[in-house]
Amino acid sequence: MGHGGNVIDELVTDHREVEELFGRIEALSPGDKDRKVYADQATMELVRHSVAEEAYLYPAVREYVADGDAIADKEIEDHSKAERIMKDLESHEADDPEFDRLIGMLMAEIRSHVADEEENLFPRLRAAASAEALDDLGEKVRRAKKTAPTRPHPSAPDTPPANKLLAPGAGLVDRIRDALTGRGHKD
Repeated sequence: MGHGGNVIDELVTDHREVEELFGRIEALSPGDKDRKVYADQATMELVRHSVAEEAYLYPAVREYVADGDAIADKEIEDHSKAERIMKDLESHEADDPEFDRLIGMLMAEIRSHVADEEENLFPRLRAAASAEALDDLGEKVRRAKKTAPTRPHPSAPDTPPANKLLAPGAGLVDRIRDALTGRGHKD
């Protein structure tokens, strides 16, 4: 969380970190309790990442990229699908067969979304926006991730200005809950 560089570098690094967590999940046997720990860590990262993209990246895509509204709308819909899966996954332990089905769905959804962003959206944004604008977006995304929620909130607003107003409060509550329960940490 908070790697430096322009918005594209920041988000690509997030993508690699989540993929590493997915790899750890896949390397463990079904039912291994650490699969839930890594799934929680991936969820925490994905939620923060998504909130920051919805607050800053997608409005920039709408502003700078030709057909940006359609692209941003599709990306937000991808986030909504993933968030619903993460919300369902929250209530299942690693030894529950439903956990395996849901984590498989989440990994497929995220991998498809990442490929689309990296192959289509990011090159188009890089071509359309100035280096200064991309750097500024990187800073905004890093700041947003620091206060963003860590748990899925599928019914929360996903477009500005409401998402920018509500996310920090939800983020604070989520981080307190995480600290009290030890969520996302190995024993």
